[in-house]
Amino acid sequence: MKTLVAYFSQTGNTKKIAEAIYGELPDEKEIKSLEDLQDLEGYDVVFYGFPIQAMGPAKDAGDFLSANAGGKRMVLFITHGAPEDAERLGPWLDNCREMVSSAGGELMGLFDCQGEVAQPIIDFLLNHENPQMQQYGKEAAEPEAKGLPDEARVEKAREFAREMAQKL
Repeated sequence: MKTLVAYFSQTGNTKKIAEAIYGELPDEKEIKSLEDLQDLEGYDVVFYGFPIQAMGPAKDAGDFLSANAGGKRMVLFITHGAPEDAERLGPWLDNCREMVSSAGGELMGLFDCQGEVAQPIIDFLLNHENPQMQQYGKEAAEPEAKGLPDEARVEKAREFAREMAQKL
């Protein structure tokens, strides 16, 4: 089985998770950033990672997914600025799942974890006119949100990869 771990990462959060997942996968495998990817041909399974932006996949990652997931067995791994137990996260992850199915791909699994939000985004949110966006900025600025994904989240990603490898 030939596996690809592909990712789009702007701050390093998603790349960190991609590398953890890649390290746990057996068999023939490759890891590539989205900018180094032409298509998904030749791979039996694709682990595809990206951050949540504007309540769904980051635009470049979503566009690539929509154009290339057809007929592919996909495993998503997603980073975001929300705590993993935040209610608002459910619809955001559903938007990501929907992209795979609407493109004709088969979603085999999904992993998500909180990552540190870049300071310019925090500043933007804190200064937003919408109080909900301001609240997101406050959450992202809290000390416990710094340095994420931490080692515990990285280990959960490794565990997820091992589970998916057995399932596949």
